[in-house]
Amino acid sequence: MQIIQLDTSDRRQVRQFLDLPFRIYRDIPQWVPPLAPDARLMLDRRRHPFYQHSAAAFFLALQADRAVGRIAALDNRNYNDFNKERTAFFYLFECEDDRPAAQALFQAAFEWARARGLNRIVGPKGFTALDGLGLLVKGFEHRPALGLPYNPPYYPALVEAAGFEPKEELVSGYLSAKMHFPEKIHQLAERVQKRRGLRVARYKTRRALRALIPQLQALYNTSLEGTHGNVPLTDAEVKTLADQILWFADPRLIKIVMTAERDEPVGFLFAYPDISAAVQRTKGQLFPFGWIDLLLELRRTKWININGAGIVEKYRGLGGTALLFSEMHKSVVEAGRFEHADIVQIGVENDKMQREMRDLGIDFYKTHRMYQRSLTPQPPLPTGKAQSGEGERRA
Repeated sequence: MQIIQLDTSDRRQVRQFLDLPFRIYRDIPQWVPPLAPDARLMLDRRRHPFYQHSAAAFFLALQADRAVGRIAALDNRNYNDFNKERTAFFYLFECEDDRPAAQALFQAAFEWARARGLNRIVGPKGFTALDGLGLLVKGFEHRPALGLPYNPPYYPALVEAAGFEPKEELVSGYLSAKMHFPEKIHQLAERVQKRRGLRVARYKTRRALRALIPQLQALYNTSLEGTHGNVPLTDAEVKTLADQILWFADPRLIKIVMTAERDEPVGFLFAYPDISAAVQRTKGQLFPFGWIDLLLELRRTKWININGAGIVEKYRGLGGTALLFSEMHKSVVEAGRFEHADIVQIGVENDKMQREMRDLGIDFYKTHRMYQRSLTPQPPLPTGKAQSGEGERRA
């Protein structure tokens, strides 16, 4: 076996890297491939805004010139500067059920990170705030929301065999349009808006949403002050995220909580029509005709993904959470055509919000797990099968 560091200008290597998941998941109907332009963008050091401030390396495990595994190692300098850490991240890990190949890939990522002075590695965690977190450990029978990780059940064992330990878990919940939703939540939300001087802004066009982006960026970055484990977004990253989201966004599902007096954003609820079924049919390809199927799916899907909700700390204990819950339910039922909602990746440390959502009847039916590992000198890995077949590394 051989581990190579990907030359992103080599079309054959790039094709091997991008094609591997299609082979691993060919018999798994739940998997949703990435959109092809987004997958290619991650490898493009000239166009992806991540590379304006940070670095990444990509590795392939080859057996007889056949790809059997891959991984990306990230050095997010903005993250480390903001959090005063020296943390690497791993992402895009895919591998056949082959422990030696997986461990050789991780060793290549470890060596790259150590050479850059990093002392810990965490993941899976990607390039931007849109990249889903963790490995799936519960809910394999369900199709993932667009952009969220899906993996075979054996992946956690491969990661743990490389010396990783669980770091944190994130849960995703199911909300049905038919579920009984307490009217008192809507009533409380109305009172909160009146008493706290808030209003929920709704939008009719994508142009109106795009005009709001600078304010949303400021809200997001300001909300991170005093927190840990996050990173502010740059202007270039925000533009890329907006370009990736707005083409399929339904403006009616994007809601911003504003102060009535100064018209400043203090909270948000982001929901999108779930086009995963069409992405599966088109295998993530937009051309020549895939984009037509995706646009049609925007109108016929019965699912929405609620992929972001928050309100500034000042309003959380003053009924602001009830306001978000009320708008969450309205997003599902007001359009009249949605029947299901996927509320994605809420940190398990947010016990209060989880309890409140369970009380509303929301079922947390998927769990993703983040892993961490020290990069300081470790005891050798167990001998035996885990060490056999370890290949050479070629830069």
